[in-house]
Amino acid sequence: MSSHRYLPLTEKDKAEMMETIGISNIDELFADIPSEVRFQGELNIKPKKSETSLLRELSKISHKNITPETHTSFLGAGVYDHYIPTVVDHVISRSEFYTAYTPYQPEVSQGELQAIFEFQTMISELTGLPVANSSMYDGPTAFAEAATMAAGQTKRKKVVVSKAVHPETIDVLKTYCKGQNIEVVEVNLTGTETDLNYLESVTDEEAAAVLVQYPNFFGSIEDLDKIEKIAHKHKGLFIVNSNPLALSLLTPPGDFGADIVTGDTQVFGIPAQFGGPHCGYFSATKKLMRKMPGRLVGQTTDDEGNRGFVLTLQAREQHIRRDKATSNICSNQALNALASSVCMSALGKDGAVNMAEQNIQKANYAKNTFKENGFDVLNHQVFNEFVVKLSSDIDEINEELLKEGIIGGYNLGRDNEHFKNHMLIAVTELRTKEEIDELVERLGEYNA
Repeated sequence: MSSHRYLPLTEKDKAEMMETIGISNIDELFADIPSEVRFQGELNIKPKKSETSLLRELSKISHKNITPETHTSFLGAGVYDHYIPTVVDHVISRSEFYTAYTPYQPEVSQGELQAIFEFQTMISELTGLPVANSSMYDGPTAFAEAATMAAGQTKRKKVVVSKAVHPETIDVLKTYCKGQNIEVVEVNLTGTETDLNYLESVTDEEAAAVLVQYPNFFGSIEDLDKIEKIAHKHKGLFIVNSNPLALSLLTPPGDFGADIVTGDTQVFGIPAQFGGPHCGYFSATKKLMRKMPGRLVGQTTDDEGNRGFVLTLQAREQHIRRDKATSNICSNQALNALASSVCMSALGKDGAVNMAEQNIQKANYAKNTFKENGFDVLNHQVFNEFVVKLSSDIDEINEELLKEGIIGGYNLGRDNEHFKNHMLIAVTELRTKEEIDELVERLGEYNA
């Protein structure tokens, strides 16, 4: 059996290629590089191996990883361990999708365009807003784009964001706003929710937008009805960052009067990989449609009346005149958007609702069990995450949990000294009663 997956060049192949370009040896290819700056000697790398030996070594290394497949995971904080229908991987692995790039030529990209159109349609239904784009790089960049779009729309240079938004998302927001000289005002918390009195005091006629998360970073469900009134009091925009799975069950932000809803569809069909890739979504009111970043796929008919799909409402500036662009993100996460579309389609409306209900029921079972066992739980209403106060260092506790085959919750003290020794615990539909009870028991031992 050959030790190569791909056939290497033969000496005859090399000779024919060198003859074609007029050289007698490989060194002549580097003639323009002075010999004194060329590397001399052997590279400090391991000797080559056969494919079988190499795969065995890499497989052994990979088995050192701790994953939701090897351990029971209660880690969320923006990336979640959810059920992914088998059909998702089957569809996105098809070559016509897996290798596809930007569908500049609609006549040869109808399948890709239709898939994106379906993604937009489902996001629009979930968020309660009439227009959604074809996806963005991830949730945080979509959120930041919403803020800069609001500043451009209102001609104001201040945005107000709740500290109950994911801290990494706030960091991305600040990075975007710094380049455009937009002031970012952060709103304090009351427990695990936005302090509405503080929010109202800093939201004035200079504010381009109020930005919140729903459910928020701590798992609590914000009062969007009250926040909307504060956001619109001085004609600013209301921007909500949302977990789309939660929107299968919760009242969509669009119904509360949100102008822009963003988020990440990792919860639908995208594994909890180490850092990504993810898939951001961006939806808005019809009034803001022409200011939206990224691409929009529209449905149309050809001259024979057949249904077709095209890229629409896309400013050329986003490709070639960046200084005049409304946004410099003009690409999208087509493959991951397809994964989310296939997942949502496979689940169906009833399946997505059932999945969301299980998240609420299991998270609340866990929350109540912690309370019954004497733990201090900070949240009231939750979706699938909540905060538990412990008596010792969270990182040390998580090290002990790993020995028991458990991936513990997120250490909130990493981001905020106020939450030192507080753990953010995620409970999805994949967690069982036995796993939840074991976590409570183990944390009880470490918390004694």
